[in-house]
Amino acid sequence: MGVISHDVRDPSTPDRNLALELVRVTEAAALAAARWVGRGDKESADQAAVDAMRLLLDTVPMDGVVVIGEGEKDEAPMLYNGEAIGDGSPPEVDIAVDPLEGTRLCARGMPSALSVIALAERGTMFDPGPCVYMEKIAGGPEIADLLSLEEPLADVIRKVAERKGTTPEGVTVIMLDRERHAEKVKEIREVGARIRFITDGDVSAALFAVTGSGAVDLLWGIGGTPEGVISAAAIKCLGGRILGRLWPRDDRERDAAIAAGYDLDEILDQDRLVAGDNVFFAATGVTDGELLQGVRYLSGGKASTESLIMRSRSGTVRTVRATHDRAKLREITGGRYG
Repeated sequence: MGVISHDVRDPSTPDRNLALELVRVTEAAALAAARWVGRGDKESADQAAVDAMRLLLDTVPMDGVVVIGEGEKDEAPMLYNGEAIGDGSPPEVDIAVDPLEGTRLCARGMPSALSVIALAERGTMFDPGPCVYMEKIAGGPEIADLLSLEEPLADVIRKVAERKGTTPEGVTVIMLDRERHAEKVKEIREVGARIRFITDGDVSAALFAVTGSGAVDLLWGIGGTPEGVISAAAIKCLGGRILGRLWPRDDRERDAAIAAGYDLDEILDQDRLVAGDNVFFAATGVTDGELLQGVRYLSGGKASTESLIMRSRSGTVRTVRATHDRAKLREITGGRYG
């Protein structure tokens, strides 16, 4: 005679590893976007990723709300901020999505375009409100305690070098290549550190900085606030630290943020950006990069993907390589991706 067990867990708390289900979502978006790699049309690439991600999200057993999406409802017909997604069953969760991180990278056939999604308990993801940008710094566990947005960046670099047992010349900072960074570029070079510029994709760059590859030591830069929240979700799974501070683009945005109650001097760490204790993250490569291989088209009408999936509660990080039959995918999805 079998033993009957009674599950008394709170059904509103995500307990199963939803990242294993979310990876199907990022795989679909990556496969859809990959059709547009190198074709110079970033809008079509992004729309293809959004459509495929939306199709799969409705099959995931969750009651989700998009906190970080493609914009407001009037500007983004799908995956807009505040949209309800999932099949409506427990758990109740916040969702952050970037169906195609690096639209320009994809359009130009450049490295490190990703499809990304993160999930945490309902009410735990930071809503950036009117602030599109934030100043960010991120690094791995071994230097997490040295990171600061209040000390001069040169001093942080010197401390990182000392921790590494080297000089500032042995420290590499990865950052977006933007005019707004000119003053910090000068500061970094005057202290002797090296810079690795990227054109786009600071979620990928943040992951690269915290994984301990040795190729880069720090991420610094003024980039998207949504990307900061998504990066924080990943860092809660991987370890390391990210700090952010909202960076209004103009007086109008500053006034709107203050009126909405935001403290523009507050330093936001990963636990403020994503307060949940049970965070899930999935990313699939669209184009080849340092972290993930992009979509590859194989013989026999097949395609391969490589994904990174993580969960903060267990600390488990998985790399998943999958082979997809494109004809079968097109058949079951009405040709929306494959």
